[in-house]
Amino acid sequence: MNKTILFALFFIQIFVNAQFSERNLSSEKWQFKNSKEQKWLTATVPGTVHLDLMNHQLIPDPYKDENEKKVQWVENENWDYQTAFKVSAKELENQNADLVFHGLDTFSEIYLNGKLLKKTDNMFRTWKIPVKNNLKVGNNTLQIKFKSSVNVGKDLAKKVPFTMPETPRSFVRKAQYQFGWDWGPRLVTAGIWKDVKLNFWNYAKLENVKIEQKSLTKQKADLIIHGEIIAEKEGKYSFTTDKTNYDIVLKKGLNKISVPFKIENPHFWQPNGWGKAMTYVLKFSLKKDAQIIDKKDETIGLRTIELIQEKDEKGKTFYFKVNGNPMYAKGTNWIPSDSFTPRITKEKYQKLIKDCKDANMNMIRVWGGGIYEDDEFYKACDENGILVWQDFMFAGSFYPSDEDFLNNVKEEVKDQVNRLQNHPSIALWCGNNEIDEAIVNWGYQKQFKYSKEDSLQVWKDYKKVFHEVIPNALKESLTSEKNIYWPTSPSIGWGHKESLTEGDSHYWGVWWGEFPFEIYNEKVPRFASEYGFQGIPSLEAVKSMFSGQPDLSLENPTIKAHEKNARGFHIINEYMKRDYVVPKDFVKYNYVSQLLQARGMQMAIEAHRRAKPYNMGTLYWQLNDCWPVISWSSIDYLGIWKALHYQVKRSFENQVILTEEIDGFLNFYAINDDLKKFEDIKVEIQIVDFNGKILNDLTTVQNGETLDGIAKIDHIEIKNLIKYSNKNEVFLKLILKDINKKIIAENLHFFAKPKDLKLTKPNLKIKKISPTEIEISTDVLAKDVYLMGDTHFSDNFFDLLPKTSKKIKLSKPVKKIESMSLWETMNP
Repeated sequence: MNKTILFALFFIQIFVNAQFSERNLSSEKWQFKNSKEQKWLTATVPGTVHLDLMNHQLIPDPYKDENEKKVQWVENENWDYQTAFKVSAKELENQNADLVFHGLDTFSEIYLNGKLLKKTDNMFRTWKIPVKNNLKVGNNTLQIKFKSSVNVGKDLAKKVPFTMPETPRSFVRKAQYQFGWDWGPRLVTAGIWKDVKLNFWNYAKLENVKIEQKSLTKQKADLIIHGEIIAEKEGKYSFTTDKTNYDIVLKKGLNKISVPFKIENPHFWQPNGWGKAMTYVLKFSLKKDAQIIDKKDETIGLRTIELIQEKDEKGKTFYFKVNGNPMYAKGTNWIPSDSFTPRITKEKYQKLIKDCKDANMNMIRVWGGGIYEDDEFYKACDENGILVWQDFMFAGSFYPSDEDFLNNVKEEVKDQVNRLQNHPSIALWCGNNEIDEAIVNWGYQKQFKYSKEDSLQVWKDYKKVFHEVIPNALKESLTSEKNIYWPTSPSIGWGHKESLTEGDSHYWGVWWGEFPFEIYNEKVPRFASEYGFQGIPSLEAVKSMFSGQPDLSLENPTIKAHEKNARGFHIINEYMKRDYVVPKDFVKYNYVSQLLQARGMQMAIEAHRRAKPYNMGTLYWQLNDCWPVISWSSIDYLGIWKALHYQVKRSFENQVILTEEIDGFLNFYAINDDLKKFEDIKVEIQIVDFNGKILNDLTTVQNGETLDGIAKIDHIEIKNLIKYSNKNEVFLKLILKDINKKIIAENLHFFAKPKDLKLTKPNLKIKKISPTEIEISTDVLAKDVYLMGDTHFSDNFFDLLPKTSKKIKLSKPVKKIESMSLWETMNP
């Protein structure tokens, strides 16, 4: 073999070794044990200690029966995890090796081959540790020793001279909901909850890429690519974008570079309801002597977003302007979709966000008591046009501000912002959930007998974290167009009049205050970021609460254990008595509780939308559940749509026609949230009895104006509408049409509460059209038709008009479909 060939082979070998390589140590054989014990048991990584204990049948499933009580001991123990992995001589030829922990929960000590490398104290941070000098050829042992977060938190709390509410959770940088919430169990976990990687690299590595959008027009997008590169060897390198190769000189250590990037005739990323959520994949690479040593892909969307707050005669606006257009925000609040986060699959993320899109949403708020969600969550939001209001993970308590805590928070914010900032779905960074409100309104200072100095210290601590540390970290980490920060949600508590005239609002007069649903017509804020009402989940979800044969009774201890709000059953029952006949049978009670929840939220959403543009956003509490539970969710833990989610889909349509009863008159509103206008709109109104007879036909009612936003169409005295009819036996049918007589929107209005309607028994018939489509028909009005079967129905809990039929698609074929309507609950 000649010298030229030998040199070429040697040169190739150098650069094979020079390329970045990554090993996933999560796939190695892991073990765990209680630190008090000697015996090691098999473990799963990523995972949690509860899941590992369940796999070995050392604890029962806490989601079943009343088992949550039986596993509380786990949070007070210390737990050890370990694995052995091989490293080859060839791998050790690399110049650098980094051990990367993407998620350790929470207080841990990391040992490699018996040497302590690092102590960790934050579930939300990424821990990168250089380990080249600690590795050896052959077997290596990695061990992580976890301390009880509860016990460490209690020790930290002792350092504060006054009692902090929610101790010890506010001292611990981990998911706050794990300590128990009024919709979730207390399951304070420990373990390796995200992947562990071993990365080998040479010369330099591409640490981070930020894409700054300098300007955006229909003709061109001007971007700047900001690269952060860590170099082991100084010298000449090149940085390559999709289109251009840039020669750069790197010094040893951290280097920051910026290069221009243009996209001609760009496709805009549009929120759901306005168009396609178009994205671009940009590819970057780092080269040394023309050989790629590291590379990164980033998916971006081109859009502009602004939070508009301008003083007006009623207070101050609060709305989002997207791509230059004011956007009415329609959406929900997100909590972690499992108490054991490692078992939230990519498929579950994709399904829940697709469910948001299918329900005509364009925004979701990631609530501050959970976790910064997996990349798959934000990817799904990017793809489905769902904007994200991103809380930082602080909720409903007071938090310390000692130097260690503040530094920890700063690094947490930087880690998460660097990970998430290129997602086009991110619309807002919010400091916390309900902490300003907790300090001002919840009476903790009186409860814990604070001195004046204690109270001042709490406020000082709050300002330090949410008005200094977090916004300063954002300024360091974000490009200016991405830095939209809101310190707290809500900005003003719901007992104060200003909560309705400026900022965002959490209105809880309904539910907590037990005010009637009708109060929503009066308490309309500028932007409703929380409000809600509970409903019992699907029968399947209720049955899943039991390990054995389910006993479906409200008095059953298992069902009671899965209602985490102390007054929950009482509140549901009191509201139900106001609007419905309260069934004694559990199946019917379950059904009516869902109708009740949907009715309340429909009234809230419609009140908000009628107030456009005074109100420019409505995000109900909450989308999902972390276990089988009676809660405010619209989709239960099993992924089954409750009546609320079907109603939300209808209430969030881009075009709706809504009614409002005031002092014996009926007002009609046409609302359009689309970018396109509708010319010369027309409304048809019919009064129909429950047998289908048209009693009053006002098909000539016209407005003749353009629908661009909201239009108040008419104002009619109710007695002139229904005349000689009994209001309990008729309904109003509304159809909104455009200039071409095409139906834009439809709606029904009932003049009485559901319990007062004089319904007759419908003869519901279900005909199979195909394995995945049925047609349901009725002879008389069938109110709130409920279809039951092991499949997802394209519509459910709907009103079926007299002598009509409706086609329903099924997600999968099913042998048996049963039906129920409101009549059955009123006539046992």
